[in-house]
Amino acid sequence: MSGAQAKAAVICGCVGVFAEVSGDALWKRHAQGWLVEVASDLDALISRIRKFRRERKAVSIGYVGNVVDVWERLVLEYETSGDLLVELGSDQTSCHNPFLGGYCPVQLTYDESRSMMHDDPEKFKDLVQQSLRQQVAAINKLAAAGMHFWDYGNAFLLEASRAGADILKEGGSSTRSRFRYPSYVEDIMGDIFSLGFGPFRWVCASADPADLDVTDAIATSVLEELLNTDVADVVKEQYTDNMRWIKEAGRHQMVVGSQARILYSDQKGRIAIALAFNTAVANGKLKGPVVLSRDHHDVSGTDSPFRETANVYDGSALCADMAVQNVIGDSFRGATWVALHNGGGVGWGEVTNGGFGLLLDGSEDAAKRARTMLAWDVSNGVARRAWSGNNNAEDSVRRAMADDTALHVTMPHHVTDKSVLEAALSRR
Repeated sequence: MSGAQAKAAVICGCVGVFAEVSGDALWKRHAQGWLVEVASDLDALISRIRKFRRERKAVSIGYVGNVVDVWERLVLEYETSGDLLVELGSDQTSCHNPFLGGYCPVQLTYDESRSMMHDDPEKFKDLVQQSLRQQVAAINKLAAAGMHFWDYGNAFLLEASRAGADILKEGGSSTRSRFRYPSYVEDIMGDIFSLGFGPFRWVCASADPADLDVTDAIATSVLEELLNTDVADVVKEQYTDNMRWIKEAGRHQMVVGSQARILYSDQKGRIAIALAFNTAVANGKLKGPVVLSRDHHDVSGTDSPFRETANVYDGSALCADMAVQNVIGDSFRGATWVALHNGGGVGWGEVTNGGFGLLLDGSEDAAKRARTMLAWDVSNGVARRAWSGNNNAEDSVRRAMADDTALHVTMPHHVTDKSVLEAALSRR
């Protein structure tokens, strides 16, 4: 299991439940401080959920076992007591690799699953697909009762549909309308990406925790200054949310290994934070350089029709041009290194990722590289989303062009006669 979701649930004030079939993996996360509590049986889990909901206490609970059992127990609790114990639900199982370790069928233990996938792959595949159908059936019942469910984008909906689960909308055919549940890019992140916000990352090369504390303080100060400028209300909401995150991050011990941090920010924020970091390196406020990067799961870095570009509805979601353009453009504008690769998160052949690293050593040259490279790295993706008809992206592009007169983006022409679109869709 990952630990970030458990931390985020607590910071957001939730009772978060996280199922993991590998006891070793779950107990490791607990020992590292990512999980507050561990429950080894369903009775204990349900009891803890009820207790913390009553007390309105934010907590993360790791369950040692299969998530399908959790979904079905939640259905039972609803059907017997009328209590819907889950308001928000998602799935981050590695279904881009379901038959070689990414998904453990509920009929098997973790160890049995690891053996059967190699010893009897055909039977294992059959059990995985049975389990997916069973999982979706439980999720559908909870969703009908009021739970809001979305797909993280790790091919859960796709593999469930291939298994014959009741996951498709009636008459749905396109990426946008095929599944009864949205990808969380469609549901949540797409509009945030279109504002230019995404997981901006930095690493303190000194490996000194004190340097990370300094960068947290610098980033917070920059966001506070930006809040007092003329920015749209929807952008202010993002700055406010991310100020809360960065202020809570240190207290919640988010570091494992490198002294690194991720903060969602837009083009203006990334550049301002980068320049402030570079100045801090130059004047000795930071003991060593800072390396900038970002997650591939960002505004511009990744093309994937089932996740990052799931809300790009102009037909280009199946193209891998944006990631390639980002890598080439970043390299021309001063990235210290770039990477272009396939796979990652949703599986081989389903995604193309482009990434970069940029070293801030306190020099004026580093500052210049940060200004030009980060502007391209964000604007390229926002432009792509504007061309597909996203209103947030169009507004973001216009603001970016007003801030930088050297930036010229062709704005889309909207279809005024909707019957043209309806006729085109009817022929698909």
